[in-house]
Amino acid sequence: MIEVSHLTKRYGPNTALVDVNFSVEGSGVVGFLGPNGAGKSTTMNIITGYLSATSGTVNVEGHDILDDADEAKRNIGYLPELPPLYMDMTVEEYLGFLFDLKKVQKSKKEHIGQICRRTGIDQVYTRLIGNLSKGYRQRVGLAQALLGDPPVLILDEPTVGLDPKQIIEIRNLIKTLGKTHTVILSSHILQEIEVTCGRIIIINNGKVVADGTQEELAETVEPQRLLVEIEAPKAEVQESLKNLPHVEDSELMGEAEPGVWKFSLKECGDTRREVFQMCKNEDWTLLSMSGRHNTLEDIFLRLTNGTVDNRIGDRSGKSGNSKNVRSTVANAVGYTVPETDEDLAREQDGKADNDASVKEDS
Repeated sequence: MIEVSHLTKRYGPNTALVDVNFSVEGSGVVGFLGPNGAGKSTTMNIITGYLSATSGTVNVEGHDILDDADEAKRNIGYLPELPPLYMDMTVEEYLGFLFDLKKVQKSKKEHIGQICRRTGIDQVYTRLIGNLSKGYRQRVGLAQALLGDPPVLILDEPTVGLDPKQIIEIRNLIKTLGKTHTVILSSHILQEIEVTCGRIIIINNGKVVADGTQEELAETVEPQRLLVEIEAPKAEVQESLKNLPHVEDSELMGEAEPGVWKFSLKECGDTRREVFQMCKNEDWTLLSMSGRHNTLEDIFLRLTNGTVDNRIGDRSGKSGNSKNVRSTVANAVGYTVPETDEDLAREQDGKADNDASVKEDS
């Protein structure tokens, strides 16, 4: 278990992290995403004890990373972006050296052999690390992180620079490790996070702006939309779509082909049968109907560009109510969420008054 509470880090006048909170319990792979300079590496360095925080705490398996550093670090396996390998050592020598350095209380030969088989490096056990491919070097890096069988694994860009085959191999290995370990995976490869992680934390400008499964984040950024192509008079279709019970909004995407109009429907329920029945009643031709899901790329770009629906928030491992969810992202972009609907109405009235004043002045 990892518990990060109110973590703030400043470098002189510059603030890298601002009140970061999240917790990870049990086994599984958690993706840690953010643009360059967002605070990912700083957070991971603080969790592993490499850096100290300006304020806030990090607990690993119940041990404070500062007050009880030895015990906390004993529970962490860390693979940095560039694995700390000695190229003039064999795999056997390297893992044996780190086994002794970490003071692992297990049978040396049996434990290292088990890790080598698990990471798929048993066939290169006697070879020089400097003669291994980059994929095998990454595996050796993972093997050193597993020495001592720590319950928490922190992996920073574990597939950077690998070819597609090696990426798949390392990805599958991480999935396997996630069945028995708490794994935090930092990566710039969105597809890797998408297929590997059950939960995603997104950090931007030093603040957690989203925390949840991809499905949860997709729904809160923007609900799924239904895409339809209908061969019929444009104006009549537009009017009919607006009157469907479960269509909140319809957007004309353009003319897919002569006489065929493509619409994007924002739903508040399942509208497929309604659209089908509408076309049947009007004797229109329904050519296609498909759902459009937000990809992780859509979610990431919306959150890190600031075009965020202010309903996403930091769960700290738990689902929050809509007020808390709105507040977290809004605070991250410097906006105060109205406490009540009346507050929101007053705010909107104020904006309208300001707009009117601007027009009068101009």
